[in-house]
Amino acid sequence: MPIGICILIFVLAFAAGVASKLVIKPAWTQKYSVKWNDGISTLMSDLPYGDGAANKFDLYLPKDDSKDAYGLVIYLHAGGFTSGDKAGDRDTLAWLCGKGYVAAGINYTLRTDENSASVLSQSNEIKAAVPKVVEAAEAAGYPIDKMTVAGGSAGHALAMIYAYRDGRDAPVPVVFTYGAVGPSSFVAEDWGIFGVGKDTDESRAAGAALFSVMSGEAISPEEMADGTYREKVHAIAAAEWVRENPVPIVVAYGACDKVQPFLASKRLEAALKVGGVDHQYFVLEHSGHGLQNDSAVSKLWMEAVEAYLDKYMPVQ
Repeated sequence: MPIGICILIFVLAFAAGVASKLVIKPAWTQKYSVKWNDGISTLMSDLPYGDGAANKFDLYLPKDDSKDAYGLVIYLHAGGFTSGDKAGDRDTLAWLCGKGYVAAGINYTLRTDENSASVLSQSNEIKAAVPKVVEAAEAAGYPIDKMTVAGGSAGHALAMIYAYRDGRDAPVPVVFTYGAVGPSSFVAEDWGIFGVGKDTDESRAAGAALFSVMSGEAISPEEMADGTYREKVHAIAAAEWVRENPVPIVVAYGACDKVQPFLASKRLEAALKVGGVDHQYFVLEHSGHGLQNDSAVSKLWMEAVEAYLDKYMPVQ
């Protein structure tokens, strides 16, 4: 498979997965989605956290401002690392705020033909943003004592990276993380759906190109062949950081996913088990990246998310 086509397929597949997820909404999802209005929360939009054009976040503040401390839930948007916006998660953020949490959506610099943004640079932007989110909440009169970081697809990948790689440096404890279909591991043989991981020159070149774009590091076909590429993708492989900060997690993956390879998610499950992490790992056997074909399992996943929020982030 030509290198350019391999990368293009990856990006388009992510976009298709996001689109399918947006279109199909079973009735039970209404419980976890609230149309925002100023009766639910105070919305502070486009607060800056850096110098980049995309370095903005939205902050949702509960109407009850009388508490001594609040839990913060950050939800990171999907979009294959190349598209999406925090505004697309407004209904999810409104639901979280309605439960009594301070909630935030964060934008990050998207990969385009004109820039070199990568999963690594995006994860570093999120790391820079979190302290600013906490500061803004506290300045508004909402002291934060703990936080959850979550997201979907690309946002889920970035949420896991923050929780496991950067969580120990967080301004408040990261006590929970959740999401769905986010890449957490970059081992070549797991990415065969993109022509990667085969013992051919073409496959090694495709893997080098794809993983270079995602990691922000120059990776050669020779490094794909001898395995040293693993050192350069380590910083964005959340599954390899689980032991650094074993935060409880609830995740869902589609067994038929043609975007985020299901085999890669099994490495995350293994790391969680070895690390003794409190987790629930849901497999949707008939679903792809959009998780559209196993509504009953998706419902169980969201019920588990809410149960873990209540356990680790109880609203006083």
